[in-house]
Amino acid sequence: MSTATPVRKESAGQRIARVAGRGVVNVVLLVIAVFWLVPTIGLLITSFRSAGDNASSGWWTVLTKPAELTIENYANLLSNPAITGSFWNTIVITVPTTLLVVVIGALAAYAFAWLHFPGRDWLFLAVIVLLAVPLQVALIPLARLFGSLGIFGSVLGVILFHTAFGLPFAIFLLRNFFIQVPEEMLEAARIDGARDWRIFFQIMMPLALPAIASLAIFQFLWTWNDMLVALIFTNNDSQPLTVAIQSQLRQFGANIDVLSAGAFLSMLVPLVVFFAFQRYFVQALLAGSQK
Repeated sequence: MSTATPVRKESAGQRIARVAGRGVVNVVLLVIAVFWLVPTIGLLITSFRSAGDNASSGWWTVLTKPAELTIENYANLLSNPAITGSFWNTIVITVPTTLLVVVIGALAAYAFAWLHFPGRDWLFLAVIVLLAVPLQVALIPLARLFGSLGIFGSVLGVILFHTAFGLPFAIFLLRNFFIQVPEEMLEAARIDGARDWRIFFQIMMPLALPAIASLAIFQFLWTWNDMLVALIFTNNDSQPLTVAIQSQLRQFGANIDVLSAGAFLSMLVPLVVFFAFQRYFVQALLAGSQK
């Protein structure tokens, strides 16, 4: 006959200490969140103030003078052909690059994880080595290569550059995720007549959705916010938003109203993408943390 273990009742002091400790943590996290959001809020408010108001006072004065807010900055920004064209170029560069990295990286990762072919381990070791190659090392050689191919200064050259440097991390990340799938599941699918293509699309891809979403978020943010590669490999017709804002800064250094609106517009899209897929991002971070 088993005896139940008596449950110790929590004392009032212990309850107070637990609630107080939790309250301290919440307060600290709230303070950190406020400090993190202050620059973003300041940029947003600055983008809605006129150049004269921004020159005469700080953005926080709008808390007592809300009449200073205006949408004229965004109207002027969106009527600027250079800015609107560069915004479209950013989308044309970022979306195909993200799709190519995800698709090619997932296919290669599945091959490294579950297909047996000569030199597989050595090739994967080469992929790991490529992770340590600095991006700056390839700027001049690829610039010469793209020039000989006739794609230097075009959107295609930037897409190929970002895809090439995004694939090693994508393969490494997804291969480590695929390798955790039980082999019995794949064997059962093969017994039922499924081939590798069907296993990849109907088993692996649904299971790896959190990791794929995380990879897509990382690649989207890296490509969208890039300026070094775009500054070298694009021209006036193919430059993305980051380069266009930088050129506006060089030409109109004191035009803070236009620059702040462009900077917030450049930051808004990555924030929307991140919060739209944050559920999958958190799932990928917690993958493997529970048995």
